[in-house]
Amino acid sequence: MSKPPPTRYRTTNWSSYNAALRRRGSLLIWLDREMEWLASPSGRPGRPETFSDVAIQFCLSIKVLFGLALRQTIGMVASLLRLAGLNWPVPDYSTLCRRQKTVTIQIPSRRSGGSLNLLVDSTGVKMRGDGEWQVRKHGPGRRRQWRKVHLAMDVATGDIRAVEFTSSREGDSPVLPDLLEQIPSDQAIGTVTADGAYDTRTCHAAIAGRGGTAVIPIRKNGRPWKEDCPAARARNENLRSSRHFGRAFWKRLTGYHARSRIEAQMLRLKAFGERIASRDPDRQTAEIHTRIALMNRFSALGRAEIMRAD
Repeated sequence: MSKPPPTRYRTTNWSSYNAALRRRGSLLIWLDREMEWLASPSGRPGRPETFSDVAIQFCLSIKVLFGLALRQTIGMVASLLRLAGLNWPVPDYSTLCRRQKTVTIQIPSRRSGGSLNLLVDSTGVKMRGDGEWQVRKHGPGRRRQWRKVHLAMDVATGDIRAVEFTSSREGDSPVLPDLLEQIPSDQAIGTVTADGAYDTRTCHAAIAGRGGTAVIPIRKNGRPWKEDCPAARARNENLRSSRHFGRAFWKRLTGYHARSRIEAQMLRLKAFGERIASRDPDRQTAEIHTRIALMNRFSALGRAEIMRAD
């Protein structure tokens, strides 16, 4: 028996998507002439900051985008300001290093209409250790250390709506309530799709508390829970459905396979580099948040609209 032909897909907005890809390579697209470059008076005692958080985030964005060190970042920012015809001062590398530890990175995101459907997953990012070639040649060393990035993605817009940066020892399921807390309370949540690692009472209760529906496959050895709350009843209903129809059909029925989109976001995150350049936890958090802000900015410029070709 011959195999069915593979499914074919086509991009329906190739012209606009092609233009968006070209805009992503523009050097001056990250520079807004209306941005508040210098810091406003804080009214607090002590020496005030010279540069605003927006200016520091712009410098960090250039650093992450092109994989530069601090001194090279300052040189490139000065060149961009000259190209734009702006006579703005540039922070020195020590100021940029110091402010990276305390700056609050603003992550832009678009709000989709209707209920918010989230895809949740996590990935590891290397903090220090040997390279991949040395690991294959001599085996893993003791100094290899990782941090975990937990993401919640909006299905409609493709933007990352929530992010948590934890140690490698932190599990996936305990972080889900913190991710949902980052979603504004006036934003209705429709579904939360995640893998079987999130099949816990904490996760189901957090999703039910926001009025959402959990699309989480039950573990193969999972058993019914005591139905003492709405979250347990909804979880047991998923268990009965998956046992009656089969796990494969249940995944197609609930749209669970859309979770592959969050896997693609993990690849985009690591496209900025497999390793975190910073060593301090606060600076590492700022670096990861800067990556997420760049990813959302790329998505806002334009995304491919793909449909199945008949």
